[in-house]
Amino acid sequence: MAPVRNGRVIFAKIPKDFPVPGETTVHDTTQTIDLEGVSLNGGFLVKTLVLSVDPYLRGRMRSPEEKSYAPPFTVGQPIVGYGIGIVLRSENSEVAVGKYVYGGIIPHQEYTIFPNLQGLTFLEKNPKLPWTVFVGAAGMPGPVGSMVVQLAKRDGLKVIASAGSDEKVEFMKQIGADVAFNYKTTNTRELLELEGPIDVYWDNVGGEILEAALDNANIHGRFINLNQLMAKSLLMSGILVFRLHHKYEKEFYEVIPAALTSGELKYSEDVSRGLETVGEVILGVLKGTNKGKAVVIVAEE
Repeated sequence: MAPVRNGRVIFAKIPKDFPVPGETTVHDTTQTIDLEGVSLNGGFLVKTLVLSVDPYLRGRMRSPEEKSYAPPFTVGQPIVGYGIGIVLRSENSEVAVGKYVYGGIIPHQEYTIFPNLQGLTFLEKNPKLPWTVFVGAAGMPGPVGSMVVQLAKRDGLKVIASAGSDEKVEFMKQIGADVAFNYKTTNTRELLELEGPIDVYWDNVGGEILEAALDNANIHGRFINLNQLMAKSLLMSGILVFRLHHKYEKEFYEVIPAALTSGELKYSEDVSRGLETVGEVILGVLKGTNKGKAVVIVAEE
């Protein structure tokens, strides 16, 4: 078999602000791979099917001297994130050809050789759900806000949701939020004074919105995600999904895909096709122009 193209998205330059497609990230099509003849050295060859595009990717576009919970991307190498692929060849007894693998170590390229399963897990194909859902609503990174709304409603909570556009506000209402508002056009503090106090707050924004939530928190409220403890005995928890993966993986995949299949949980996607779109998709996610979970389809099976 003749070598085939192995397109990839290269991290080319550390950005100062928003990443610039074609400058920060570059779609490179110069590499090829012999799918039948390339040496696996005991590993396995994966064809990338779907990639997740998430805001945290921007945090990895930094200098190696800057420390964070996730390592920085290497200039000149493909960016890496969550994705799903199918095993084409394998020399690993634990990995059968035709298996689907998922994880946060999938390079943004068409084909990758993995030495072992570290950082990857197997997924079973659900004929009623596309693979895009498994890097979105049924994937561990997930479209966090919309899932928080629906899971809170499942537990019988009153849900107040904010979003940055009227279209997103309408979607929050459709999936069950009791109160949904556009934080760009509504006075958050006044609304929370009216609808609060707040017992549980999921913070993905910080800044003035977090300050308004703190001022309207109930005694012993719980704030999850960002920023500093305050004067109301608040319990605030930082969440890194990979540290909870092993504890909740079995329960998650038993509950969430079934709820999505039945329609109990709703989801919204912004689907792009081709590695050449990754740079623009990342920029859109960081600027908030995506209306649903941003997903890139790299290839069909």
